[in-house]
Amino acid sequence: MFPDEPTLSFESFEAMDNGMATMTLGFTDGDGNVGLSQGDTLPPFCATCPHHHNLIGVYQQWDDEEWVTPPLLVPYAYRVPVAEPTGSSPALEGTIALSLTSWYLAGTTSDSVRFQWTLWDRDLQPSNTVTTPALAVP
Repeated sequence: MFPDEPTLSFESFEAMDNGMATMTLGFTDGDGNVGLSQGDTLPPFCATCPHHHNLIGVYQQWDDEEWVTPPLLVPYAYRVPVAEPTGSSPALEGTIALSLTSWYLAGTTSDSVRFQWTLWDRDLQPSNTVTTPALAVP
């Protein structure tokens, strides 16, 4: 039904007046191994391992007619929990809702930002990289 590697799609973005936002990504995974449990703390998922977080976002802002990736003090990195398939098929299809406490750099002179997201499954297979549309900075 779906490929074994996860796939991502951009679903929606909702900015709030308080500077927070909710971003929703859609995903599929044919072999049903998306997500990490709290017990996934040994390599390659340990706190200092590259795959501790299984959803990574790259923040970019529009500066001088090009997308620029500025250095961030806190990366957009998440541990998506285990998704359990329903029925007899291991395939998964669902959404990931992210609460972004800040979604643009304070003091930015950029009028737009965007994100690029990649999801890894427990076999360390990366998804496609999905890029959001340009998001207008308030």
